[in-house]
Formats: sequence, structure tokens, C-alpha cells
Amino acid sequence: MPKNKIAIVTGAEGFIGSHLVRFLAEKNWQVIAGYRFPADNPFPTLPGVEFLHLDLTDPKRVQQVFKKYEPTNVFHLGAQSLPTVSWADPVSTFQSNIMGSLHLFQAVRYMPRPPVVVSACSSAEYGHVPPSAIPVTEDYPLHPLHPYGISKVCLDLLAREYFLDYKIPAVNLRLFNTTGPGKTNDAPSDFVRQLARIKKGLQPPVIEVGNLKPRRAFLDVNDTVRGFYLAAQKGQPGESYNLCAARTHEVGTLLRMLIKLSGLKVEVRGAARLMRPSDEKIIFGSTRKFRNQTGWKPQRSIQQTLLSMLDYWNNHA
Repeated sequence: MPKNKIAIVTGAEGFIGSHLVRFLAEKNWQVIAGYRFPADNPFPTLPGVEFLHLDLTDPKRVQQVFKKYEPTNVFHLGAQSLPTVSWADPVSTFQSNIMGSLHLFQAVRYMPRPPVVVSACSSAEYGHVPPSAIPVTEDYPLHPLHPYGISKVCLDLLAREYFLDYKIPAVNLRLFNTTGPGKTNDAPSDFVRQLARIKKGLQPPVIEVGNLKPRRAFLDVNDTVRGFYLAAQKGQPGESYNLCAARTHEVGTLLRMLIKLSGLKVEVRGAARLMRPSDEKIIFGSTRKFRNQTGWKPQRSIQQTLLSMLDYWNNHA
């Protein structure tokens, strides 16, 4: 790889994308941080980082940016990433996630020197996985259950096709549950934000919860972005890899850990509106293939992750 590493990060305004931009900046990469929607807060000033508007559904804009910057690496995280939203608006989800990805690969296809493309795929591609197949491996059949999952299967296959047909060094990461400071719309972040509000007297000492029985393997976002970095360095082009924490925890266990770490006395109260029609009992992926290929392994414990989230939301609630 050339000494001067130039990365385009799509979805730089997102949770994982924003952490990845900081990670690459600390590695002294030149980073083009592409965003579709402005962040809630002003983008940080980071050495070697340029934030610019990059709507992946606009093919001319995508080609313009790739031609101008000629990246050595592309980290493709730009997407509509919520399954619930994908049910409500499947058309825009497909436009963003499928057509946006197609425009990106088309732009890469015509570059004189194709960059390494690491794409954020998803465990949602697997759909329902029976207990006998847990932890699920990369060769398990892909049977997604919602438009978001379908869109990520399309990305997975697109990347592989562009590797086979056009020799683009594309690597896919099938992301499982990732959390950490700044995360929203998952159980740990919901619990932490409520605890932060209770601590500040902004809500009564009651936490409303849904189903606490499912088991999830929550990976710290810092381990996730290190996975992207190692995938770019050591991943096998044309391959897809699971990226997941090393063990699962019951959601209720995480809540009890957070309450203990917060030092607060709270009542836990079930709320019917937070109960889903169906919940997978366990979501857990095997990372043996990725570990063997890259040497990656999680470094942060779940306690460290939860503490960092408490600290973040105590300052942002």
C-alpha cells in the first residue's frame, strides 16, 4: 500500500463512522469524511481530516469525489441502518443502501488504481439462526427477515461481484451488536441515558424496559473500528467476515451491571410498548475466520464499555 494513506469514510456522521474517522486520524491517515446528513453537533477539527457532503445516491457526486481524492482505502459505512425504519420506508432504504453502494463500486471500478474497500455488512443478513447453529459462521445461509437485512445481503454480493469481475480488493465485515459512547437505539445506550437523566433529576428513579431475557454479544466500538483497520490491512479480498464480541450476556444482566456501576437506586419496570412482537433469543457470531486471518480479538471488557458509556451520557444527557 502507498505510504500516504488516503481514506474515504462514508457515513462519517454515524456512530461507528465517527469513531473510525478519529481512529484513522490518530494513525496519521488523510481522511475524507463523507456525510449525507449533518451531525447534531459541529464536526470536530481533526488533523488530516476533511469533512464533506457525500450523498451516495448521487452518482455524479460520488464519481467527482473519488476522482478528486483517489483514495487508497474506502471504508463504506454509509447506510440507512435501522431495521424498523426499513419496514416503514423500504424504498429509501434500498435507494440508500443498495443503489448508494452500487454508485460507490462503479466509481471505484474506473479508478486507475483500485483502493481496498471495506464494507459494513450486517449479522441481519443471516435472519433467524437456530440454537444449533450458534455461534453462526460465515457459511450459514443468508435468509434476512426485513428490508434492511436484504439491503445488506445485496451489498455483500455486490462487493464480491466487483472483486470477481473487476479485481477490486473488497472485504466485507458482517457486524453484530456494537455499542459504546455516543450510541443510541440499543438496550445498553437506552439504559445508560435513563440512568444519566435520573442522576441529574430529569426523570424519576424508574427505568422502563422491554424483554430482558435475550442474549446479545455487544462489541465495544473501539474494537469494531480496529476490526475495520485490520480488515483493510490483512483481510482477504472477496471474503466476508463476522465481527462480534467474544461472549454473550443477558440484556437484564447488562442492566444490573449498569445500575451497580452508576451507584443509583432505581426501580426496573416493564413497559408493554417496549416489548417487540418477536425477539431472537440469542445473536452471536463466530469470529474464528477473522481472528485467523488478521489476528484481531476484542480488547475491551463489557465493564469498560459500560463505564465509558456512563461517562459519556453523564456529560451529554
